[in-house]
Amino acid sequence: MPVYTYRCDSCGVQFEKHQSFHDQPLKTCPECRQKSVRRVITPTKIIFKGSGFYATDHRSPSGSESRDSKPAKNESKATTKTSGTKDE
Repeated sequence: MPVYTYRCDSCGVQFEKHQSFHDQPLKTCPECRQKSVRRVITPTKIIFKGSGFYATDHRSPSGSESRDSKPAKNESKATTKTSGTKDE
């Protein structure tokens, strides 16, 4: 059964109600008992799972890596200085 959100125009209370598709919308507020209740349209929740197409619209070649996780080719490597003497 869907959950509908209602708001009272008189007292401003907002509440949810489990109702069938065939039930009539509520008219009376449970708080103030006025007949000024309206159904509120709320956005649906979307949950993305996995590494699907929603991130970049293109699947990465390996299926699990993204292009941003690879190091850049232009990065310079740190160099270490060595002393001119050898230990014998």
